[in-house]
Amino acid sequence: MRALVLVIDALGIGALPDAADYGDAGAHTLRSVCEAEVGHTRVQWPNLLALGLGNAAALTAEELARCPPVPEPTASFGAMVERSRGKDTTTGHWELTGLVSEHGFHLFPPSYPSFPPELTARFEQATGYELIGNRAVSGTAIIEELGSEQMRGGKVIGYTSADSVLQIAAHEEIIGPEALYRICEKARTICDDYRVARVIARPFTGRPGAFIRTPNRRDFSIDLPGPSVLDRLQEGGIETIGVGKIGDIFNQQGLSRSYPDKGNAPCLRRVGELLQEEQCCDQLIFVNLVDTDMLHGHRRDPVGYYSAIQEIDEALTGIIKLLTETDMLIITADHGCDPGYPGTDHTREYVPLLILRPGRAGRSLGIRKSFCDVAATLSGFFKVEPNGGDPAL
Repeated sequence: MRALVLVIDALGIGALPDAADYGDAGAHTLRSVCEAEVGHTRVQWPNLLALGLGNAAALTAEELARCPPVPEPTASFGAMVERSRGKDTTTGHWELTGLVSEHGFHLFPPSYPSFPPELTARFEQATGYELIGNRAVSGTAIIEELGSEQMRGGKVIGYTSADSVLQIAAHEEIIGPEALYRICEKARTICDDYRVARVIARPFTGRPGAFIRTPNRRDFSIDLPGPSVLDRLQEGGIETIGVGKIGDIFNQQGLSRSYPDKGNAPCLRRVGELLQEEQCCDQLIFVNLVDTDMLHGHRRDPVGYYSAIQEIDEALTGIIKLLTETDMLIITADHGCDPGYPGTDHTREYVPLLILRPGRAGRSLGIRKSFCDVAATLSGFFKVEPNGGDPAL
């Protein structure tokens, strides 16, 4: 038996009832992405349409003309509500594995100085580097603005966003990735005292006017508050495999193997390889597909977002062929990031839940009360102790 969970990062399907509390009233990531493609009456995502992505979206009270419901979806479909406070990567992924965050992570104010003076002082004392930037801003923009100053030595660029995050950027020729990771590890210890969800290393290269962030990003997440479904599965003898940034999000906790592949294409290739391995035991393969969020959602690029989903859909053709009747495929998301919405931040939205059991007919799963239902579904599938949520199947 194998379960494959694909998280299409930031694929929201409509504003949650409390979206206005987050400044996200009316957000709808999937709608914005579908409207970006004007050459066809329907999106060119045959696999996702057949699985029931349009059916899931219609549960949030809006049918999308270019991503419509189909009469007989091959997967069971639902829409999930986030119970946790927040709309960030860590909160979303933790809830998918059964951990609800009753209290949101600490958010830094957007204006300079975003970081408390005592945090900045502790960081500079611990690392020996001056922290410049110190405000909420696009990473590519602040690297272009301050990259030259950082390259003169003795400084690192620190910035935040609407998420609970401290991002630290440095040119790889001045501070190599491994050295930057050590800086971030020290920052992680300091940020624990402020309940900051993630510290992110953001190496870049190039020259002024042409700086480029490299694939050597690494996330340093706050420790989990307890065991997730990953831990429960390991205890039950199930091999748990993380692909992409899953290992970083969970601090490697509950993972038997971790493949920190960067970008959707390498992650999808890894999935194909893993599905073709000879199995020695039951497996969970847990994958984050980050490009929709990082490259297109935050940059408000609906056309690029559309193409990224199209690439995922094309890969699904081969993935689905490798599944047997004893396997299960779950496709979902961790939050929204509407490329048609003002600003550059995540949006508080429903996320889709598509569950394919080869050889079985799909059905409506309705509106689910929590992302934890993914964890409960995995627990039921593998017959291990549950840790939150209601099984969807």
